[in-house]
Amino acid sequence: MLARVHYEAELSTDDIELQHKAIQAGVQWLDKEYRHNVPITYISTGVHRRAYEVLGGDPYAAKKKMSDEIALRLLPTIKQLVEFDSEGAFRRSIIASIAGNLFDFGVLGFEPEGRFEDCFMEAFERGLNVDDTDGMICLLDDVLYIADNCGEIVFDGLVLDQIKRLGGRTTLVVKGAPMLTDATLKEANETGISGKADRVLTTGSNAVGIDLSEAPYELVEALHSSSLIISKGMANYESLSEYDFRPIAYLLRAKCEPIAKSLGIRKGWNVAKLCL
Repeated sequence: MLARVHYEAELSTDDIELQHKAIQAGVQWLDKEYRHNVPITYISTGVHRRAYEVLGGDPYAAKKKMSDEIALRLLPTIKQLVEFDSEGAFRRSIIASIAGNLFDFGVLGFEPEGRFEDCFMEAFERGLNVDDTDGMICLLDDVLYIADNCGEIVFDGLVLDQIKRLGGRTTLVVKGAPMLTDATLKEANETGISGKADRVLTTGSNAVGIDLSEAPYELVEALHSSSLIISKGMANYESLSEYDFRPIAYLLRAKCEPIAKSLGIRKGWNVAKLCL
């Protein structure tokens, strides 16, 4: 977490003193608030918010723009791979959306810039290590789709297309304000993905994952009433797994050991897990 704060500080400024102030602000929050069994998304939100207050602006703005541009260039190729045959197209769209999760700058040990297409195709061809997509198809009447990163959201559009083809409605959820590389309404509109959903909501804030105490009423109501919640990425899994919303499908790439252990899988696996 602190390595990522250091990364975003370097993205924001060349002023070494300001970088250290941002890291120090995150450390001070961690020292004050960390305790056993506190949800990690609460800790992470506080750490990054304190760093953002020091740095000002959106440290990842340029990275997010670049991610969307790369994804939009690659989209026609991936769209063909997904839609060449209606049989299995929903499953392939899910695989593409998970492969798009490689757009996550600042994750320790991984920097996708410059080699994303090769990494994406490798992840797409690998497919799903946990595949519950067949069980999702009968639950697509009214889907709440909680997005994750920029770039990745472009390929989420393929899933929204498939849900519509299968007769379902979708509500797309994006971040209420900039946090890490997560997509906000701004990026959803700029990429055209918001136009693929029947309704668009935000999380109401820049909290990491979903913080129900900061979420608008419409989102809380949709979490309780949707025929299926589709949750993208690790942070949304970390926050929503604290609750008992059902049915929910977690779509993610397990990038760290704690998440892999929680799901009973191996690090690096592509997961489409349905919880009923």
